[in-house]
Amino acid sequence: MPKRTAPAVQAPRRSVLSDETYDMVKAMIMSHNIAPGQKVNIDALAKKLKVSQTPIREALARLESDGLIEKVPLKGYTATSLLTLKEFDELFQFRLLIEPWAAELAAKRIDSVGKAALEAELQSAKTALKFKDMEKVEAFTEHDSRFHLLITKISGNDSVTDSFERTHCHLHLFRLFVASQSQTLPGEMKAKFVQDLFKHYYQSSSGQITIKEHEAIAAAIISKNGKSAKALMQKHIQQSLKRFSPAAKAINA
Repeated sequence: MPKRTAPAVQAPRRSVLSDETYDMVKAMIMSHNIAPGQKVNIDALAKKLKVSQTPIREALARLESDGLIEKVPLKGYTATSLLTLKEFDELFQFRLLIEPWAAELAAKRIDSVGKAALEAELQSAKTALKFKDMEKVEAFTEHDSRFHLLITKISGNDSVTDSFERTHCHLHLFRLFVASQSQTLPGEMKAKFVQDLFKHYYQSSSGQITIKEHEAIAAAIISKNGKSAKALMQKHIQQSLKRFSPAAKAINA
């Protein structure tokens, strides 16, 4: 008689719950439902999201590595503050030094794997168009971050990649822009603000600004045109600086 095998035990949804909790808390920070500098009460947050404290703690640890949460000894967790004007200026100085150089190097070193990764990332931006309201803006912010990080990875310089990743620049810029535009708006105007935010940063009469700029940079890298990739990346970051400067100045006025 054949030996009976024990029925497969279904794995708990621990990782799924952890990811979902992380996404929810992150969304609260990005939308300023948890305000910059605000202390995070683990018990209250667990009750609000109807989960135990464990996934909350796991989410906060991940958000700390994202630069969105700060753990203060003996005081607990707080949402990180918005960029100061000095930090904002230094961030763009860093980006203008590193990213055009990385784009030029990526054009020299790109292979079939890198090409496929760039093409897939560009497609993810188009997929994000299917989302609505704040989810759409957040999806594009994540695409923006992944696209720029991917180029540093293709450049092959691990130190540059690590340094760029630790700036969490797109998350901080998004929070800064949201703060500058929404802090004085009544609740009924929030939806309109989200639409205006998306149009301001990602759309124009000629189409999706950032997507088109990303496509041009990717095309230069894939075609191994380092000079063009460098110039296009520099222009792209300078345009981003122009778009975000009013927000930085408004918050730090």
